[in-house]
Amino acid sequence: MNETVKRYFDAFNAGDVDGMLACLSDDVAHHVNEGKIRTGKEKFAEFCAHMNRCYKENLTDMVIFEAEGGRRAAAEFTVNGTYLATDEGLPAAHGQTYRLPAGSFFNLEDGKITRVTTFYNLADWVKQVSNG
Repeated sequence: MNETVKRYFDAFNAGDVDGMLACLSDDVAHHVNEGKIRTGKEKFAEFCAHMNRCYKENLTDMVIFEAEGGRRAAAEFTVNGTYLATDEGLPAAHGQTYRLPAGSFFNLEDGKITRVTTFYNLADWVKQVSNG
């Protein structure tokens, strides 16, 4: 298991954005599900601030995989969340809960994450929060 990726997810579950940022390279490429690539820690921190305003999430059932001598990693997990505030272009928020399978892929260099790509089924999320 990749220790940097584990620290990244431990920080995520603790709501510790600074801890997540400490795991990233300065020029990290953040590939967002259904979104544009954001480059750099500043853009990543802005994304986290937005997400923390709209969502409260905890990741469970975590399995971390490592390849290429620690230069690549992947994780599979379940997102357990609450939709706190309406996110632009999405259904209205009123405290709905959701549970989604998701995965992330990483490139690493010198113990830092240089790329984060996360995938989940947006249509499933929309269905869950629309029926909640």
